[in-house]
Amino acid sequence: MLQKTSARDRILLAGKQCFATYGYENASTAAIARRAQTSESQIMKHFGSKEGLLEAIFEDGWKRIAEAFEAIQYLPSAGAKLQALTGLILAKLEEDDQLKQLLLFEGRRIRKEGHMILMTQGYLNLIQNIDSLFAEMRSAGQLRPELHPEGMRSALVGMMEGLLRDRVLAARVGYPAAFSSEDVRLLFLHVLQSFAAAPQKMPSPVQSQ
Repeated sequence: MLQKTSARDRILLAGKQCFATYGYENASTAAIARRAQTSESQIMKHFGSKEGLLEAIFEDGWKRIAEAFEAIQYLPSAGAKLQALTGLILAKLEEDDQLKQLLLFEGRRIRKEGHMILMTQGYLNLIQNIDSLFAEMRSAGQLRPELHPEGMRSALVGMMEGLLRDRVLAARVGYPAAFSSEDVRLLFLHVLQSFAAAPQKMPSPVQSQ
């Protein structure tokens, strides 16, 4: 089955499996090449380095998540799109447990080379999409004016990462985090609703004397 795919795709899959199983630092390019049934020179040819391979794995994952964003463009409001996007991201990460582990545990680390790996173009595109939805909601007067839109976005993204990371730790080492993916979605929506602008009160009718 592996031989029916390209060397590049085999390396991407093998790299994701090795990094998720052993951690980025402990996974050698030799082990990745063996699993991909190819040579280390092919890793260098397609990705330049082990760090380049990890970055490509992230880019491929975010690209697939971004493609799902097109499926919610029909929704009538920015708020509805943001809620649907949350569900899509959760669903995509649940489909690919190895990618989820890498994004949560390896993505934010500063490597020896000094790069923030998670800052791939696919991730930045996702952030831009979220920011545009917040901007649309703010223009419509749907968000609390005293809260910065980028701060709200960072709060939501950080919260989702923390919740998902704790669920992985619960499965790995028994960390106390017995909530489900549905609980994550509901918590996200609850916090999002707390950012909503308070409805304006209608003036009381003037009583005739």
